[in-house]
Amino acid sequence: MAMDKNEFWQIIDSTREAALGDQERHQQALISRLESYSPEQIVEFECLLRQYVLEADTFLIMAAQKIIDGYVSEDPYLYFRCWLVGQGETVFTEALRNPDSLAPLLHDPYQEFEALLYVAGLAYARRTGKQEEDDTFPRAVALTRGLDYADSVTTGEDWTENQLPKMLPRLWKKFGAL
Repeated sequence: MAMDKNEFWQIIDSTREAALGDQERHQQALISRLESYSPEQIVEFECLLRQYVLEADTFLIMAAQKIIDGYVSEDPYLYFRCWLVGQGETVFTEALRNPDSLAPLLHDPYQEFEALLYVAGLAYARRTGKQEEDDTFPRAVALTRGLDYADSVTTGEDWTENQLPKMLPRLWKKFGAL
């Protein structure tokens, strides 16, 4: 049985809640949970994760990260989008619609969840017993499906820095002066 979007989000949400805000615990909970799925389902989790991270590659999300962190560069922007997925479906969906909705959720100026990029591969290795990555691993399969972060094209309307205070006023008020 394949993994669908509802199941993907249920896994993200339930493991995030169980981790009580601890990212390392969230990562470990995800790996443990995914280990119970078939290798094919773990691959589908990876593909869905990549689809959502790519979907979040918008100029509005980039503007939010610029305000929050004070800069935008390739890796931190990718890890910020992973953090956004790791917050669960409700937060993710609302942030894509209105990134200013993140303001009340953020306390620190840097948000990232790089470790999310590795959970499917680690779970797959444990589940299959394979020590070396090959073309059956989640990352390799996702790349053959064209789900590559390096090929991502940012969507939406580009912005200039002087537009940021009016674009995302709540985030600007909280982080723009940092």
